[in-house]
Amino acid sequence: MDRFEQLAGDARVTVRRGGAPAPDGTCVLYWMQRAQRGHDNPALDVAVEIGNLLGKPVVAFFALMAFFPGANLRHFAFLVQGLPDIAEALEKRGVGFVLRRSPGHKLEKLCAELKPALVVGDENPLRDAEKWRQDAARNLQIPFWTVDADVIVPTKLLLKEQYAARTIRPRLQKLLPEFLVPGKDLRAKISWKKPRGLASLPVTFNFLGGWPVNRSAQPLRGIKGGSSEAQRLLKEFVRGQLKDYPKLRNHPETKGTSQLSPYLHFGQIGPRTVALAVQKAGATQPAKDAFLDQLITWRELSVNFVRFNPNYDNFECAEPWAHRTLAEHTADHRPVLYNERQLENAETHDPLWNAAQRQMVHYGWMHNYLRMYWGKKILEWTRSPAEAFQIAVRLNDKYELDGRDPNGYAGIAWAIVGKFDRAWSERPIFGKIRYMSLQSTGRKFDSAEYIKQIGN
Repeated sequence: MDRFEQLAGDARVTVRRGGAPAPDGTCVLYWMQRAQRGHDNPALDVAVEIGNLLGKPVVAFFALMAFFPGANLRHFAFLVQGLPDIAEALEKRGVGFVLRRSPGHKLEKLCAELKPALVVGDENPLRDAEKWRQDAARNLQIPFWTVDADVIVPTKLLLKEQYAARTIRPRLQKLLPEFLVPGKDLRAKISWKKPRGLASLPVTFNFLGGWPVNRSAQPLRGIKGGSSEAQRLLKEFVRGQLKDYPKLRNHPETKGTSQLSPYLHFGQIGPRTVALAVQKAGATQPAKDAFLDQLITWRELSVNFVRFNPNYDNFECAEPWAHRTLAEHTADHRPVLYNERQLENAETHDPLWNAAQRQMVHYGWMHNYLRMYWGKKILEWTRSPAEAFQIAVRLNDKYELDGRDPNGYAGIAWAIVGKFDRAWSERPIFGKIRYMSLQSTGRKFDSAEYIKQIGN
Protein backbone atom coordinates (compact mmCIF):
# COMPACT_ATOMS: atom_id res chain seq x y z
CA MET A 1 0.00 0.00 0.00
CA ASP A 2 3.00 2.33 -0.29
CA ARG A 3 1.61 3.90 -3.46
CA PHE A 4 -1.75 4.40 -1.76
CA GLU A 5 -0.05 6.36 1.02
CA GLN A 6 1.88 8.37 -1.55
CA LEU A 7 -1.37 9.31 -3.26
CA ALA A 8 -2.90 10.33 0.08
CA GLY A 9 0.01 12.71 0.59
CA ASP A 10 -0.10 14.18 -2.92
CA ALA A 11 -0.27 18.00 -2.95
CA ARG A 12 -3.53 17.95 -4.90
CA VAL A 13 -5.23 15.56 -2.47
CA THR A 14 -7.05 16.46 0.74
CA VAL A 15 -7.97 13.48 2.91
CA ARG A 16 -11.36 14.47 4.32
CA ARG A 17 -11.97 11.13 6.00
CA GLY A 18 -9.01 8.82 6.45
CA GLY A 19 -8.50 5.15 6.96
CA ALA A 20 -7.94 2.13 4.77
CA PRO A 21 -10.29 1.40 1.86
CA ALA A 22 -13.16 -0.91 2.75
CA PRO A 23 -11.83 -4.39 1.84
CA ASP A 24 -15.24 -5.63 0.71
CA GLY A 25 -15.99 -2.47 -1.30
CA THR A 26 -17.28 -3.11 -4.80
CA CYS A 27 -15.58 -0.18 -6.53
CA VAL A 28 -13.85 3.17 -6.19
CA LEU A 29 -16.41 5.94 -6.61
CA TYR A 30 -15.55 9.29 -8.17
CA TRP A 31 -18.05 11.98 -7.13
CA MET A 32 -17.89 14.36 -10.08
CA GLN A 33 -19.18 17.90 -9.52
CA ARG A 34 -16.97 20.79 -10.58
CA ALA A 35 -14.60 18.94 -12.94
CA GLN A 36 -17.16 17.84 -15.54
CA ARG A 37 -14.82 16.05 -17.91
CA GLY A 38 -13.26 12.67 -18.48
CA HIS A 39 -9.96 13.95 -19.90
CA ASP A 40 -7.13 15.68 -18.02
CA ASN A 41 -9.04 15.45 -14.74
CA PRO A 42 -6.69 15.05 -11.73
CA ALA A 43 -9.52 13.88 -9.47
CA LEU A 44 -10.53 11.14 -11.89
CA ASP A 45 -6.87 10.21 -12.35
CA VAL A 46 -6.53 9.64 -8.61
CA ALA A 47 -9.70 7.54 -8.50
CA VAL A 48 -8.54 5.37 -11.41
CA GLU A 49 -5.08 4.85 -9.92
CA ILE A 50 -6.59 3.80 -6.59
CA GLY A 51 -8.99 1.45 -8.36
CA ASN A 52 -6.10 -0.15 -10.22
CA LEU A 53 -4.09 -0.50 -7.00
CA LEU A 54 -7.02 -2.19 -5.26
CA GLY A 55 -8.04 -4.28 -8.26
CA LYS A 56 -11.50 -2.73 -8.27
CA PRO A 57 -13.56 -1.01 -10.99
CA VAL A 58 -14.06 2.75 -10.98
CA VAL A 59 -17.44 4.47 -11.22
CA ALA A 60 -18.04 8.18 -11.79
CA PHE A 61 -21.19 9.65 -10.27
CA PHE A 62 -22.71 12.90 -11.50
CA ALA A 63 -26.05 14.28 -10.37
CA LEU A 64 -27.95 17.40 -11.38
CA MET A 65 -29.52 19.23 -8.45
CA ALA A 66 -32.54 21.38 -9.30
CA PHE A 67 -31.96 23.95 -6.57
CA PHE A 68 -28.22 24.32 -6.98
CA PRO A 69 -27.45 27.73 -5.41
CA GLY A 70 -27.76 30.52 -7.98
CA ALA A 71 -28.18 28.23 -10.99
CA ASN A 72 -30.99 28.65 -13.51
CA LEU A 73 -32.18 27.14 -16.77
CA ARG A 74 -29.47 28.94 -18.76
CA HIS A 75 -26.73 27.27 -16.72
CA PHE A 76 -28.37 23.84 -16.69
CA ALA A 77 -28.90 23.85 -20.47
CA PHE A 78 -25.20 24.50 -21.05
CA LEU A 79 -24.24 21.83 -18.50
CA VAL A 80 -26.51 19.19 -20.01
CA GLN A 81 -24.97 19.71 -23.44
CA GLY A 82 -21.67 18.48 -21.99
CA LEU A 83 -22.97 15.16 -20.63
CA PRO A 84 -22.43 13.08 -23.81
CA ASP A 85 -18.77 14.14 -23.91
CA ILE A 86 -18.32 13.05 -20.29
CA ALA A 87 -19.89 9.65 -20.97
CA GLU A 88 -17.76 9.08 -24.08
CA ALA A 89 -14.50 9.99 -22.33
CA LEU A 90 -15.31 7.80 -19.32
CA GLU A 91 -16.10 4.84 -21.55
CA LYS A 92 -12.73 5.21 -23.30
CA ARG A 93 -11.05 5.05 -19.90
CA GLY A 94 -13.02 2.01 -18.78
CA VAL A 95 -14.85 3.97 -16.09
CA GLY A 96 -18.50 3.37 -15.26
CA PHE A 97 -20.97 6.26 -15.16
CA VAL A 98 -24.01 6.78 -12.94
CA LEU A 99 -26.07 9.80 -13.90
CA ARG A 100 -28.98 11.07 -11.84
CA ARG A 101 -30.94 14.21 -11.06
CA SER A 102 -32.67 15.45 -7.92
CA PRO A 103 -34.42 14.29 -5.87
CA GLY A 104 -32.30 11.16 -6.38
CA HIS A 105 -29.00 13.04 -6.28
CA LYS A 106 -27.60 12.20 -2.86
CA LEU A 107 -24.07 10.79 -2.68
CA GLU A 108 -24.84 8.90 0.52
CA LYS A 109 -27.77 7.12 -1.14
CA LEU A 110 -25.61 5.86 -3.99
CA CYS A 111 -22.91 4.77 -1.55
CA ALA A 112 -25.48 2.71 0.34
CA GLU A 113 -26.42 1.03 -2.95
CA LEU A 114 -22.92 0.48 -4.38
CA LYS A 115 -20.90 0.06 -1.17
CA PRO A 116 -17.66 1.53 -2.59
CA ALA A 117 -14.26 1.00 -0.99
CA LEU A 118 -13.40 4.70 -1.14
CA VAL A 119 -14.84 7.93 -2.53
CA VAL A 120 -12.84 10.57 -4.40
CA GLY A 121 -14.34 13.99 -5.11
CA ASP A 122 -13.19 17.18 -6.79
CA GLU A 123 -12.83 20.42 -4.85
CA ASN A 124 -14.88 23.59 -5.09
CA PRO A 125 -14.06 26.57 -2.83
CA LEU A 126 -17.54 28.14 -2.93
CA ARG A 127 -19.14 27.94 0.50
CA ASP A 128 -22.17 25.76 -0.33
CA ALA A 129 -20.10 23.26 -2.29
CA GLU A 130 -17.45 23.14 0.41
CA LYS A 131 -20.16 22.48 3.02
CA TRP A 132 -21.40 19.51 0.97
CA ARG A 133 -17.91 18.05 1.06
CA GLN A 134 -17.66 18.59 4.80
CA ASP A 135 -21.04 16.92 5.25
CA ALA A 136 -19.93 13.96 3.13
CA ALA A 137 -16.80 13.56 5.25
CA ARG A 138 -18.97 13.37 8.39
CA ASN A 139 -21.64 11.10 6.94
CA LEU A 140 -19.61 8.55 5.00
CA GLN A 141 -18.21 5.51 6.81
CA ILE A 142 -15.40 4.96 4.28
CA PRO A 143 -12.39 7.08 3.26
CA PHE A 144 -13.25 10.25 1.40
CA TRP A 145 -10.64 12.30 -0.48
CA THR A 146 -10.98 15.44 -2.57
CA VAL A 147 -8.63 16.52 -5.34
CA ASP A 148 -7.93 20.08 -6.52
CA ALA A 149 -8.76 19.66 -10.21
CA ASP A 150 -9.76 23.25 -11.06
CA VAL A 151 -6.33 24.90 -10.89
CA ILE A 152 -2.82 24.09 -12.02
CA VAL A 153 -1.05 24.75 -8.70
CA PRO A 154 -3.00 23.25 -5.76
CA THR A 155 -4.60 26.12 -3.86
CA LYS A 156 -3.75 24.78 -0.42
CA LEU A 157 -0.02 25.17 -1.12
CA LEU A 158 -0.44 28.96 -0.98
CA LEU A 159 -1.55 28.62 2.68
CA LYS A 160 -3.39 31.96 2.96
CA GLU A 161 -5.12 34.73 1.02
CA GLN A 162 -2.76 36.50 -1.36
CA TYR A 163 -2.89 40.27 -1.47
CA ALA A 164 -2.45 40.84 -5.21
CA ALA A 165 -1.23 39.37 -8.49
CA ARG A 166 2.27 40.59 -7.72
CA THR A 167 2.39 38.52 -4.51
CA ILE A 168 0.91 35.30 -5.91
CA ARG A 169 2.74 35.38 -9.25
CA PRO A 170 6.23 34.43 -7.99
CA ARG A 171 4.79 31.71 -5.77
CA LEU A 172 2.92 30.18 -8.70
CA GLN A 173 5.89 30.48 -11.04
CA LYS A 174 8.08 28.62 -8.56
CA LEU A 175 5.62 25.71 -8.44
CA LEU A 176 4.59 25.55 -12.11
CA PRO A 177 7.41 23.23 -13.26
CA GLU A 178 6.11 20.60 -10.85
CA PHE A 179 2.43 20.88 -11.76
CA LEU A 180 2.21 22.13 -15.33
CA VAL A 181 2.81 18.71 -16.84
CA PRO A 182 0.46 16.50 -18.89
CA GLY A 183 -2.08 14.43 -16.99
CA LYS A 184 -1.98 10.64 -16.91
CA ASP A 185 -5.46 9.79 -18.24
CA LEU A 186 -5.02 6.27 -16.86
CA ARG A 187 -7.40 3.56 -18.00
CA ALA A 188 -9.22 1.47 -15.41
CA LYS A 189 -7.93 -2.12 -15.48
CA ILE A 190 -11.10 -3.67 -14.08
CA SER A 191 -14.32 -3.09 -16.01
CA TRP A 192 -17.46 -2.20 -14.12
CA LYS A 193 -20.69 -4.12 -14.56
CA LYS A 194 -23.70 -2.07 -13.62
CA PRO A 195 -25.77 -3.93 -10.99
CA ARG A 196 -29.24 -4.88 -12.06
CA GLY A 197 -31.78 -2.34 -10.86
CA LEU A 198 -29.28 0.45 -10.16
CA ALA A 199 -30.87 3.73 -11.28
CA SER A 200 -28.92 5.73 -13.87
CA LEU A 201 -30.27 8.05 -16.53
CA PRO A 202 -29.06 7.97 -20.15
CA VAL A 203 -27.26 11.09 -21.40
CA THR A 204 -30.08 11.50 -23.95
CA PHE A 205 -32.65 11.91 -21.17
CA ASN A 206 -34.73 15.11 -21.21
CA PHE A 207 -33.18 16.42 -18.01
CA LEU A 208 -34.81 19.84 -18.08
CA GLY A 209 -38.33 18.90 -19.14
CA GLY A 210 -40.81 19.33 -16.31
CA TRP A 211 -38.02 19.85 -13.81
CA PRO A 212 -38.56 22.53 -11.11
CA VAL A 213 -35.51 24.66 -11.92
CA ASN A 214 -35.22 28.44 -11.77
CA ARG A 215 -36.22 29.68 -15.24
CA SER A 216 -35.40 33.38 -14.80
CA ALA A 217 -32.70 33.27 -17.49
CA GLN A 218 -33.34 31.31 -20.67
CA PRO A 219 -30.92 29.05 -22.57
CA LEU A 220 -28.67 30.69 -25.14
CA ARG A 221 -28.39 30.16 -28.85
CA GLY A 222 -25.07 30.28 -30.62
CA ILE A 223 -23.04 28.68 -27.83
CA LYS A 224 -22.77 24.99 -27.08
CA GLY A 225 -21.53 23.30 -23.95
CA GLY A 226 -19.20 20.33 -23.70
CA SER A 227 -15.58 19.29 -23.77
CA SER A 228 -15.55 18.75 -27.54
CA GLU A 229 -16.65 22.32 -28.17
CA ALA A 230 -14.14 23.61 -25.63
CA GLN A 231 -11.34 21.76 -27.41
CA ARG A 232 -12.48 23.18 -30.75
CA LEU A 233 -12.43 26.73 -29.39
CA LEU A 234 -9.02 26.17 -27.85
CA LYS A 235 -7.53 24.96 -31.14
CA GLU A 236 -9.10 27.88 -32.98
CA PHE A 237 -7.66 30.33 -30.46
CA VAL A 238 -4.09 29.03 -30.38
CA ARG A 239 -3.96 28.84 -34.18
CA GLY A 240 -5.50 32.25 -34.73
CA GLN A 241 -6.17 34.91 -32.10
CA LEU A 242 -3.37 34.03 -29.67
CA LYS A 243 -0.70 35.78 -31.74
CA ASP A 244 -2.62 39.06 -31.43
CA TYR A 245 -3.73 38.57 -27.83
CA PRO A 246 -1.61 41.36 -26.24
CA LYS A 247 -2.97 43.88 -28.73
CA LEU A 248 -6.60 42.78 -28.91
CA ARG A 249 -7.43 41.40 -25.46
CA ASN A 250 -8.82 44.76 -24.27
CA HIS A 251 -10.80 45.35 -27.45
CA PRO A 252 -14.35 44.08 -26.84
CA GLU A 253 -15.35 44.72 -30.47
CA THR A 254 -12.90 42.02 -31.66
CA LYS A 255 -12.65 38.27 -31.07
CA GLY A 256 -9.30 38.58 -29.35
CA THR A 257 -10.06 36.35 -26.37
CA SER A 258 -10.35 32.58 -26.08
CA GLN A 259 -14.08 32.46 -25.15
CA LEU A 260 -13.24 29.56 -22.81
CA SER A 261 -14.43 31.00 -19.49
CA PRO A 262 -17.80 29.14 -19.43
CA TYR A 263 -16.06 25.84 -20.19
CA LEU A 264 -13.48 26.43 -17.47
CA HIS A 265 -16.26 27.31 -15.03
CA PHE A 266 -18.13 24.07 -15.65
CA GLY A 267 -14.90 22.09 -15.73
CA GLN A 268 -15.57 20.94 -19.30
CA ILE A 269 -11.95 21.76 -20.01
CA GLY A 270 -9.11 21.99 -17.50
CA PRO A 271 -6.72 24.93 -17.11
CA ARG A 272 -3.77 22.60 -17.51
CA THR A 273 -5.04 21.51 -20.94
CA VAL A 274 -5.33 25.14 -22.00
CA ALA A 275 -1.95 26.18 -20.62
CA LEU A 276 -0.09 23.29 -22.27
CA ALA A 277 -1.73 24.01 -25.62
CA VAL A 278 -0.72 27.68 -25.38
CA GLN A 279 2.85 26.75 -24.44
CA LYS A 280 3.12 24.58 -27.57
CA ALA A 281 1.55 27.19 -29.88
CA GLY A 282 3.53 28.97 -32.56
CA ALA A 283 2.72 32.46 -31.24
CA THR A 284 5.40 34.76 -29.87
CA GLN A 285 6.50 34.30 -26.27
CA PRO A 286 5.11 37.72 -25.18
CA ALA A 287 1.69 36.70 -26.54
CA LYS A 288 1.80 33.37 -24.73
CA ASP A 289 3.03 34.97 -21.51
CA ALA A 290 0.23 37.56 -21.59
CA PHE A 291 -2.46 34.91 -21.95
CA LEU A 292 -0.93 32.55 -19.39
CA ASP A 293 -0.73 35.35 -16.86
CA GLN A 294 -4.51 35.75 -17.14
CA LEU A 295 -5.19 32.00 -17.12
CA ILE A 296 -2.84 31.14 -14.28
CA THR A 297 -1.96 34.20 -12.18
CA TRP A 298 -5.30 36.00 -12.19
CA ARG A 299 -7.54 32.95 -12.32
CA GLU A 300 -5.71 31.19 -9.50
CA LEU A 301 -5.61 34.42 -7.50
CA SER A 302 -9.42 34.39 -7.75
CA VAL A 303 -9.66 30.79 -6.52
CA ASN A 304 -7.26 31.64 -3.69
CA PHE A 305 -9.46 34.63 -2.76
CA VAL A 306 -12.63 32.53 -2.57
CA ARG A 307 -10.94 29.72 -0.64
CA PHE A 308 -9.41 31.92 2.04
CA ASN A 309 -11.80 34.88 2.31
CA PRO A 310 -15.25 33.93 3.67
CA ASN A 311 -16.67 37.28 2.51
CA TYR A 312 -15.73 36.75 -1.14
CA ASP A 313 -19.20 37.65 -2.43
CA ASN A 314 -19.91 40.75 -0.36
CA PHE A 315 -18.55 44.19 0.52
CA GLU A 316 -16.84 42.94 3.68
CA CYS A 317 -14.06 41.32 1.61
CA ALA A 318 -12.44 44.76 1.12
CA GLU A 319 -9.03 45.65 2.51
CA PRO A 320 -8.94 48.13 5.45
CA TRP A 321 -7.78 51.02 3.23
CA ALA A 322 -10.75 50.49 0.91
CA HIS A 323 -13.23 50.35 3.80
CA ARG A 324 -11.83 53.62 5.13
CA THR A 325 -11.93 55.53 1.86
CA LEU A 326 -15.39 54.32 0.86
CA ALA A 327 -16.75 55.12 4.33
CA GLU A 328 -15.39 58.67 4.03
CA HIS A 329 -17.42 59.11 0.83
CA THR A 330 -20.64 57.39 1.85
CA ALA A 331 -22.56 60.67 1.97
CA ASP A 332 -21.23 61.99 -1.35
CA HIS A 333 -23.86 63.19 -3.79
CA ARG A 334 -24.61 60.73 -6.58
CA PRO A 335 -25.59 62.68 -9.72
CA VAL A 336 -27.75 59.75 -10.82
CA LEU A 337 -29.17 56.71 -9.05
CA TYR A 338 -30.55 53.57 -10.68
CA ASN A 339 -32.41 50.73 -9.03
CA GLU A 340 -31.65 47.08 -9.74
CA ARG A 341 -34.51 46.70 -12.22
CA GLN A 342 -33.26 49.64 -14.30
CA LEU A 343 -29.74 48.25 -14.31
CA GLU A 344 -30.93 44.77 -15.21
CA ASN A 345 -32.91 46.19 -18.14
CA ALA A 346 -29.99 48.35 -19.32
CA GLU A 347 -31.98 51.55 -18.78
CA THR A 348 -29.13 53.94 -17.98
CA HIS A 349 -27.90 57.09 -19.72
CA ASP A 350 -24.61 55.36 -20.67
CA PRO A 351 -24.74 53.58 -24.07
CA LEU A 352 -21.54 51.62 -23.47
CA TRP A 353 -22.68 50.31 -20.09
CA ASN A 354 -26.08 49.43 -21.54
CA ALA A 355 -24.42 47.46 -24.34
CA ALA A 356 -22.28 45.55 -21.84
CA GLN A 357 -25.35 44.71 -19.77
CA ARG A 358 -27.27 43.60 -22.87
CA GLN A 359 -24.34 41.42 -23.90
CA MET A 360 -24.52 39.67 -20.53
CA VAL A 361 -28.30 39.23 -20.64
CA HIS A 362 -28.60 38.13 -24.28
CA TYR A 363 -25.30 36.32 -24.82
CA GLY A 364 -24.39 35.09 -21.33
CA TRP A 365 -20.95 36.66 -21.59
CA MET A 366 -19.24 40.00 -21.12
CA HIS A 367 -15.75 40.96 -22.22
CA ASN A 368 -13.44 41.15 -19.19
CA TYR A 369 -12.38 44.74 -19.89
CA LEU A 370 -16.01 45.85 -19.87
CA ARG A 371 -16.76 43.80 -16.76
CA MET A 372 -14.44 46.19 -14.91
CA TYR A 373 -16.22 49.25 -16.27
CA TRP A 374 -19.62 47.65 -15.67
CA GLY A 375 -18.85 47.04 -11.98
CA LYS A 376 -17.43 50.51 -11.34
CA LYS A 377 -20.48 52.24 -12.80
CA ILE A 378 -22.76 50.20 -10.53
CA LEU A 379 -20.73 51.58 -7.60
CA GLU A 380 -21.21 55.10 -8.95
CA TRP A 381 -24.93 54.77 -9.64
CA THR A 382 -26.20 53.05 -6.47
CA ARG A 383 -26.68 54.21 -2.89
CA SER A 384 -23.75 52.44 -1.26
CA PRO A 385 -20.79 50.17 -2.04
CA ALA A 386 -22.49 47.34 -0.15
CA GLU A 387 -25.62 47.63 -2.31
CA ALA A 388 -23.51 47.92 -5.47
CA PHE A 389 -21.67 44.72 -4.61
CA GLN A 390 -24.91 42.83 -3.98
CA ILE A 391 -26.49 43.99 -7.24
CA ALA A 392 -23.39 43.17 -9.27
CA VAL A 393 -23.23 39.66 -7.80
CA ARG A 394 -26.91 38.98 -8.45
CA LEU A 395 -26.79 40.17 -12.06
CA ASN A 396 -23.51 38.42 -12.80
CA ASP A 397 -24.61 35.12 -11.29
CA LYS A 398 -28.01 35.19 -12.99
CA TYR A 399 -26.94 35.91 -16.57
CA GLU A 400 -23.29 34.97 -17.04
CA LEU A 401 -22.62 31.39 -18.09
CA ASP A 402 -19.49 31.65 -15.94
CA GLY A 403 -21.38 33.22 -13.05
CA ARG A 404 -21.19 31.80 -9.51
CA ASP A 405 -17.44 31.50 -10.06
CA PRO A 406 -14.31 32.73 -8.24
CA ASN A 407 -13.36 34.80 -11.30
CA GLY A 408 -16.65 36.67 -11.16
CA TYR A 409 -16.46 37.40 -7.43
CA ALA A 410 -12.85 38.51 -7.68
CA GLY A 411 -13.65 40.77 -10.64
CA ILE A 412 -16.53 42.42 -8.79
CA ALA A 413 -14.36 42.87 -5.72
CA TRP A 414 -11.63 44.47 -7.85
CA ALA A 415 -14.06 46.88 -9.50
CA ILE A 416 -16.11 47.94 -6.48
CA VAL A 417 -13.83 47.68 -3.43
CA GLY A 418 -10.37 47.80 -5.01
CA LYS A 419 -9.44 44.20 -4.18
CA PHE A 420 -5.98 43.27 -5.51
CA ASP A 421 -5.49 46.94 -6.48
CA ARG A 422 -3.85 49.94 -4.82
CA ALA A 423 -5.10 53.33 -3.67
CA TRP A 424 -5.45 55.93 -6.45
CA SER A 425 -6.09 59.68 -6.50
CA GLU A 426 -9.08 60.60 -4.40
CA ARG A 427 -12.36 61.61 -6.02
CA PRO A 428 -16.05 61.84 -5.05
CA ILE A 429 -17.99 58.60 -4.44
CA PHE A 430 -14.99 56.36 -5.27
CA GLY A 431 -12.58 57.78 -2.75
CA LYS A 432 -9.27 56.14 -3.59
CA ILE A 433 -10.82 53.25 -5.57
CA ARG A 434 -9.65 53.23 -9.19
CA TYR A 435 -12.02 55.17 -11.44
CA MET A 436 -13.08 54.44 -15.04
CA SER A 437 -15.07 56.80 -17.23
CA LEU A 438 -17.02 56.44 -20.47
CA GLN A 439 -14.62 58.81 -22.20
CA SER A 440 -11.37 57.17 -21.07
CA THR A 441 -12.66 53.64 -21.59
CA GLY A 442 -14.16 54.37 -24.99
CA ARG A 443 -10.91 55.85 -26.27
CA LYS A 444 -9.09 52.54 -25.82
CA PHE A 445 -11.21 50.57 -28.31
CA ASP A 446 -13.93 51.12 -30.90
CA SER A 447 -16.82 51.53 -28.50
CA ALA A 448 -19.19 52.63 -31.27
CA GLU A 449 -18.54 49.38 -33.15
CA TYR A 450 -19.02 47.36 -29.98
CA ILE A 451 -22.34 49.06 -29.21
CA LYS A 452 -23.43 48.46 -32.82
CA GLN A 453 -22.55 44.75 -32.62
CA ILE A 454 -24.54 44.18 -29.43
CA GLY A 455 -27.63 45.97 -30.69
CA ASN A 456 -30.80 46.64 -28.72
